[in-house]
Amino acid sequence: MSLIIDGHFDLLMDVAIQRERGKQKVIETDYLPGFHEGGVGAVVSAIFVDNSFLPEMGLRKALQQISALHMEAAESPDKIMICKNVDDLLAAQQAGKVGFVLSLEGAEPLYDDLSMLPIFYELGVRFLGFTWSRRNFVADGSHFSLMREGRPGGITEFGVRLIEAAEVMGIIIDVSHINDEGFWDVISFAKKPVIASHSNCRALASSMRNLTDEQIKAIACTGGVIGMNAVNFFVSERDEEADVEHLIDHVDHIVKLAGVEHVGIGLDITDEFMKYVSPDSIAAMPRKPFDVVKRHASIPEIIRALEKRGYTHKAIELIMGHNFLNVYREVWR
Repeated sequence: MSLIIDGHFDLLMDVAIQRERGKQKVIETDYLPGFHEGGVGAVVSAIFVDNSFLPEMGLRKALQQISALHMEAAESPDKIMICKNVDDLLAAQQAGKVGFVLSLEGAEPLYDDLSMLPIFYELGVRFLGFTWSRRNFVADGSHFSLMREGRPGGITEFGVRLIEAAEVMGIIIDVSHINDEGFWDVISFAKKPVIASHSNCRALASSMRNLTDEQIKAIACTGGVIGMNAVNFFVSERDEEADVEHLIDHVDHIVKLAGVEHVGIGLDITDEFMKYVSPDSIAAMPRKPFDVVKRHASIPEIIRALEKRGYTHKAIELIMGHNFLNVYREVWR
């Protein structure tokens, strides 16, 4: 199997918190064995800032997470590598290292200041998700469940300028988490491939975080890729049916709509981060989140399920990494 890319993993919040508590080599000790066992060669590491730190500490928390990754790379230089282009990813693979690429999950750390974007680019950010499931200066997020709110909006004037600036720099726009109104605005303004790093099919699981058939086709028309999300909410309406087989149903659905060239994996593995969610918050959830792919070591289960469905070796290589890699080649500078 050639390069396997997980297109979305909320790694850095945990790494930053553990480093604040005095631990070093967090990735090497806690995550690297699973990456190796699952055959993962590259990880898109999301910079996510919790609601409790916004707005005042958004920039600081984002920079702390970037700093944490840079320190981890310095502590484990023979094992992990921060990658800023395709050549870096291939060099990391050749050297037997896991390559990490930075993604901004929500533009809150930028506030409404476009001059912040080149700084994040220089630090290694190569993906920009405009929103998490909340409103900011760029757009409105897609909530996990119905919320009491006024009329949702699309992309703001700042958001339009952000699309233009990101594309000039070679930053990939990620529409996972944005609301439907903002999605269609992004499609209308974007000139380069757009991705949904961790979103499934709304036809199979009705969460607003998933994509409609028309949205799937629109991403494909940009030359973009949709990464399959392994969280139960987005795999099935019923927890008892949230498993790898139902995850592959989403792959099948996109392949039938748009072609195998537009599917990847962005597993959004979250089980290991539930330790940071309060028991009261978990108790209030109508459905408890869990991963249908248990840590990265279980990625071979996806490959076996694809083989069972009749996908060829070439098609599986595309889904497991090469489709995303092709987008990176086209957009990154």
